[in-house]
Amino acid sequence: MTVIERQTSSNLWLDSWRKFKRDRPAIFGLITISIIVLAVIFAPLVYTTSADKIDFLASSSPPSWQHPFGTNDLGQDQLARILLGGRISLAVGIASMLVAIFLGTIVGAIAGFYGGVVDGVLMRITDLFLALPQLPLLLLIVYLFRESMKQLAGAELGVFILIVLLIGSLNWMSVARLVRADFLKLREMEFVSAARAIGAKPTRLIWIHLFPNVLSVIIVAATLAVGNAIITESTLSFLGLGFPPDVPTWGRMLFEAKDYLTSAPYMAVFPGMAIFLTVLSINYIGDGLRDAFDPKS
Repeated sequence: MTVIERQTSSNLWLDSWRKFKRDRPAIFGLITISIIVLAVIFAPLVYTTSADKIDFLASSSPPSWQHPFGTNDLGQDQLARILLGGRISLAVGIASMLVAIFLGTIVGAIAGFYGGVVDGVLMRITDLFLALPQLPLLLLIVYLFRESMKQLAGAELGVFILIVLLIGSLNWMSVARLVRADFLKLREMEFVSAARAIGAKPTRLIWIHLFPNVLSVIIVAATLAVGNAIITESTLSFLGLGFPPDVPTWGRMLFEAKDYLTSAPYMAVFPGMAIFLTVLSINYIGDGLRDAFDPKS
């Protein structure tokens, strides 16, 4: 990359950041998700109450100084469980996003660059995955393979790998379509023709010349994919097909609170708010990035 190209790229990123800073919902989302991430990572070092300690004498206690978010039906501290569950939910969201972005980028780049029969076959496969009923298929596969993965990799790690691979492999299609559309447009431009003329191989054209130009689209898709993955994992946990009962994900906490909505509503309010604020913040960031990277805005 030449000095001029580097300066142009730097200016584009600076312009995008200036546009992003003017988007108030996006800044709100960035601040909120930063607080949530810092809290789930570092707050357990300060708030040392055990998330697994059972105290039947404090069962379903309302919020207090001792238990700021109250306790569940077993007397376990809700705040400690939310902080621990946040690590798991965010890890599932990020890992699933990486799987979806990897698959979508590969499929979209190959389809858009080569076109013709390759494009037709890959897009029909994409359409096939889009036509699949996602939630019933997730429930079926988790139900069939959960025990096998537990035996193979352990109760927690096995379920984590299974859920991440499933969510990621069922959410790559939109990324593939976006990347394909940009590749179809970019491959006809002069800089690609010039690179071909000097003997650049297809792999170099894809990853060195074309891929950096679709990176902004991929970043936007990645932010939205994290929120979608967190919602999907919470749904699986709420339906009882996610992590084991002793692993306090936010969805699992909602599942456990469903029988106490009238007597102890705070058991559902706090994990529900954690999911709501996290997904809302990520979606605001995604919308802000989409507007910031849009050359027409």
